[in-house]
Amino acid sequence: MKALANGSDGRPRCWWGASTPDYERYHDEEWGRPVRDERGLYERMVLEGFQSGLSWLTILRKRENFRAAFADFDIESVAKFGDRDVKRLLGDAGIVRHRGKIEAAIANAKAAAAMHAIGESLSELVWSFAPDGRRRAARSPEDLAAITPESTALSKQLKKRGFRFVGPTTAYATMQACGVVNDHLAGCWVRDEVEEARLA
Repeated sequence: MKALANGSDGRPRCWWGASTPDYERYHDEEWGRPVRDERGLYERMVLEGFQSGLSWLTILRKRENFRAAFADFDIESVAKFGDRDVKRLLGDAGIVRHRGKIEAAIANAKAAAAMHAIGESLSELVWSFAPDGRRRAARSPEDLAAITPESTALSKQLKKRGFRFVGPTTAYATMQACGVVNDHLAGCWVRDEVEEARLA
């Protein structure tokens, strides 16, 4: 598999970031750039959970619908969702209608809200598993891990606090999306920007 591909502006990107305009925009502007706010982390964790078994492009194209359905991913608001909301969400064709994932998204808001109630932060927890310093850039897709010791440890801590649909693979995908790790490939024009922001 080719590691890098040129996007619409001719600049080299991770191979997947040049495949569609939606992916190019997400790759360039968002993926891997540090997310430290609670709402942003919760949103990405939920969306990565919904993506399990599906194409990320499917989730990306439904993202605004997800935001509307889940109160713009406001943790305290979603934590108050009940059976009526589950029924409403199961009837919403704009999102992925999977009962287990919907119930997990609500359970995860409740778990995050419970952390807030005792003075803990989801952001601090997730970022506590960031590797120290700079890591060598992967040169090909084959060099990228799906699970790491850090994502396994993060998954355990999240589950301990009542989070669901947060196995080591989903935990790692969240870490990638939120810039906790920088998995832009060597030669990708975004990589250095992401690395500087991540270590700032």
